Amino acid sequence: MKRGKTGLKSKCQRFPSHMGRAQRLKPLRSSFALTSLEDWGNLPHHVVLQIFQHLSLVDRAKASSMCRCWNGVFHSPDLWRRFEFELNQPATSYLRSTHPDLIQQIIKRHAQHLQYVSFKVDSCTESAEAACDILSQLVNCSIKTLGLISTARPSFMDVSQVHFVSALTVVFVNSKSLSSIKIDDTPVDDPSLQVLVANNSNTLKFLKMSSCPHVSPAGILFVADQCHGLRELAMNYHLLSDELLLALSSEKHVHFEHLRIDVVSENPGQTHFHTIQRSSWEALVQHSPKVNIVMYFFLYEEEFEPFFREETPVTHLYFGRAASKEMLGRIGLNCPRLVELVVCANSLEPLDEELILIAERCKSLSAIGLGECEVTCSGFVEFVKMCGGRLTQLSIMEEVLIPDSSYNMEQIHSEVSKHLGRKWSPDMMPTW
Repeated sequence: MKRGKTGLKSKCQRFPSHMGRAQRLKPLRSSFALTSLEDWGNLPHHVVLQIFQHLSLVDRAKASSMCRCWNGVFHSPDLWRRFEFELNQPATSYLRSTHPDLIQQIIKRHAQHLQYVSFKVDSCTESAEAACDILSQLVNCSIKTLGLISTARPSFMDVSQVHFVSALTVVFVNSKSLSSIKIDDTPVDDPSLQVLVANNSNTLKFLKMSSCPHVSPAGILFVADQCHGLRELAMNYHLLSDELLLALSSEKHVHFEHLRIDVVSENPGQTHFHTIQRSSWEALVQHSPKVNIVMYFFLYEEEFEPFFREETPVTHLYFGRAASKEMLGRIGLNCPRLVELVVCANSLEPLDEELILIAERCKSLSAIGLGECEVTCSGFVEFVKMCGGRLTQLSIMEEVLIPDSSYNMEQIHSEVSKHLGRKWSPDMMPTW
């Protein structure tokens, strides 16, 4: 009995209690945590850099405070090549805004690293002025792309023109390698474009400057004459000229890729629209056979008189206001390169003949959208039958289609689907 008790006691002593086990594991856990922290801190620079590239700016800043190594990665030039300044007034906007302290840190430590920069501002003049203040401090930069984006009302137009142009030319002068610029709805002017060309003529490829009222046709022509690498241009119609198209068609100029033209009228009958000669359009297409010519129209019906009287090599057409039957008929006759057509509104007359003419003459048409207008079901089926499977996008509002003796709304679904080679139904909401 004594021997048995002694044996049992000795066995119990070999197995510690639960409390003892926890006490023994505690230093092991602490050691493991310390080792893990040290391992994270010893990650290679390129690994941490790749992790940081997937973090938001706020999370990246928080992570940088963990150790000296991560803080060094946070200030790596690779992380600051692309940056978007978000400038909003808290009292009037729900959008987040880049903290002023961070802005100053970027200007002091990373201005020379910035290459792809955009400014997103709300409708407040103060936000646009803040963007100009930042631009004026980027004196040691090598920016390649610059975008000034108004998320609501074009607030840059409320800034003093002297202030805006002075700030913008700081970037134009110091960058020397600008290739892409988006400055829509800003008070940029001819002299500032001359500064742009003087310092970046060899690198400029993309220029978007719609709704810039202080730029003249001579100003944009100067850009085209000097920047032979220009591939894309977006502007308002009043800047378009025969001389500009011929400059883009010169032997020195690279093949042009994309020309966007906004045709806008705010006061009916008070805006004069000039005519571009057919020979100028032909010169551009002969020089750049694959060029996309995109036109957005925001006109009243009586203002379409100068357009498409002769053959025009437009590829994409968008009508934001009513387009007359006559206008659509001229498109069928004189726009053989048309690829995409969107008509948001039209007077309440069926467009059967006009659509059939477009299907017959515009052999490259592959996308069409129709909003507040009318087409008979028979006319629409005939249009689709003529276009066939080349119609990759067919967005037609349901109320556009008028049932007739040949097709009702149920029958037209299957008939159109048969000619398209895929299932189709009209839209309940516009998709363009």
